[in-house]
Amino acid sequence: MLLKTDQIINIDDIKINFDSDGLWVLNIAIAIIMFGVALAISIDDFKRLFKNPKIVFVGILSQFILLPAATFLAIIIIKPHPSFALGMMMIAACPGGNVSNFFSKMAGGNAALSVSLTAFATLICIFMTPFNLQFWGSLYQPTDVILKTVELNWVDLLKLVSLILGIPLICGMLIKHYHSKMAGKIEKVLKPLSMTVFIILIFVAFSQNLNVFVSYIHHVLFLVVFHNIFAYILGFYTGKIFNLNKRDCKTISIETGIQNGGLGLLLIFGFFDGLGGMALLAAFWGIWDVFSGMALATFWGRTKKL
Repeated sequence: MLLKTDQIINIDDIKINFDSDGLWVLNIAIAIIMFGVALAISIDDFKRLFKNPKIVFVGILSQFILLPAATFLAIIIIKPHPSFALGMMMIAACPGGNVSNFFSKMAGGNAALSVSLTAFATLICIFMTPFNLQFWGSLYQPTDVILKTVELNWVDLLKLVSLILGIPLICGMLIKHYHSKMAGKIEKVLKPLSMTVFIILIFVAFSQNLNVFVSYIHHVLFLVVFHNIFAYILGFYTGKIFNLNKRDCKTISIETGIQNGGLGLLLIFGFFDGLGGMALLAAFWGIWDVFSGMALATFWGRTKKL
């Protein structure tokens, strides 16, 4: 999968048409979606998780340990372009996407577990996302070279992740705890509205970069599809190995396969100056996993045997 030198230069020079205004809108959209998810989360959800620590362990193991490690091994075998490799590591280091809750419910999975794991993963990703990106990226020489050319300020990275995910999560949970009825009313309106805005934003960004996608998408098509399907399989069979029931296995699979590509894009534009290969891969992931998640959830939802 190594590319020729002229291809590498072109790929690294790719500029995704996503200005600072667009980034702010994406920032706000992700924060509002997280706030909407948090309005459905109660302290009791965390209590239930800790009463069954096995599920918490499997979910975190699959998403934050096994997926980044397996991604690293896949990169060593496939040997993609360095910025593509770092993009894969970025995606693997991100927490689950917020649409995972919707897809888990569609798939006949454990929706309560999905929401609770999203909340828990969001809390620990404040530390685990920077750690996984730095740790695995530094172990692979081509991506280590890129990491050394950028100022990956951990404090700024923690601030950004906390601002976009952590604060909305805490605020939503506080409203749920102290004003439960109001939280329910807000959630009914906010969650579908924010998801609609987010999806529209993705497709607007896609339409503005149609020429870039048409010209270069073949370079990342295999990587994204392979990575995404592999993540679903990894999550499902990790649950199987630990003897979780089928509903929980579906949930772990979706939580592992639906990664927060929007957050990945923000980090790429914020800390890597929109590095062409990374941005292209993360942007396509953000579009692809919505379709793959919908397809998988629909299939599982209609197939009683699974």
